[in-house]
Amino acid sequence: MFVGTHDSYAIADNDVAANQDQTVTQQLNDGIRLLQSQAHNENGVIKLCHTSCFLFDGGTLQAYLGTVKTWLDANPNEVLSLLIVNIDNLPPSEFDAVFKAVGLDAVSFVPSSSPLPASSWPTLGSMIDSNKRLVTFLSNQADPSVPYLIDEFTNVWETAFNVIDVNAFDCSVNRTKGDTSTQMFLINHFLDKLFLGNPVPDKDNLDRTNSASGFGSVGAHVDSCRSAHGRTPNFILVDYYEHGNGGVFQAAASINGVSYNPAVPIAKPPSTGSGTSSNGTSTSSGPTVSVTSRPLNNTGAASSVAPASGFAFVSVVLLLASF
Repeated sequence: MFVGTHDSYAIADNDVAANQDQTVTQQLNDGIRLLQSQAHNENGVIKLCHTSCFLFDGGTLQAYLGTVKTWLDANPNEVLSLLIVNIDNLPPSEFDAVFKAVGLDAVSFVPSSSPLPASSWPTLGSMIDSNKRLVTFLSNQADPSVPYLIDEFTNVWETAFNVIDVNAFDCSVNRTKGDTSTQMFLINHFLDKLFLGNPVPDKDNLDRTNSASGFGSVGAHVDSCRSAHGRTPNFILVDYYEHGNGGVFQAAASINGVSYNPAVPIAKPPSTGSGTSSNGTSTSSGPTVSVTSRPLNNTGAASSVAPASGFAFVSVVLLLASF
């Protein structure tokens, strides 16, 4: 099981359009191995935006993938997942051009067939040995013309998203286009609340939501899904992963049969009081809606907790999120 960040590029503090507050590099250094993003066609350029580029502008896909390439080059024994929501139904060729521009096509995994049953995915060790350490699924429009961009919903099913009631975290199949008995699966485990009638992250309950155990926690959700389906989920997607005192990583380590003992502690949540944001603008303790752009390539000093190389691997899922 791999921990992923929902809207990994939507990085800001005290902004209701954000879902993370650590840079992409920090996320990866801390142990995140699944990055979800939402791609928009903005005047002929693929950008990462939240619902719209007016609401939240996370920069270009090329800049984001450049950060990913830099991190993969610096960590040759890691396998990384990308999740690209193709919100504007762009053809694979347009994504292919960006992947080639940053050199990620050379390290991208191509499955022997699609769909590929969960039991047929390669181990992490074999992917590392072949240096095909990036697997990317598109939520839609994937076709054989770009074989490393793999259709998500014929390979992976998902639970519900935009959950606003902690009691609604369940393990029912919400989205799929395939045989759920042979597919990999992903748990959406981020709790929302309504703000002006729209779902936004419920930051008041993050410590509970991202804890390793207890009611409404990552650990409890994973355990219930494993019991319901007789196997472990491949991915779990969260908001503001560093809340909960590392609980999301503790839950994954327990499921994967390894210990969670990072050499360097993961990032701490930023202060929730008034202060100055990373781009020098004033922030307050209340939520705001703003047009936001954040750098994606800041580095961090935290260590990752890598799963053992013998685990069967599924690397990337592209989430079809409506927000």
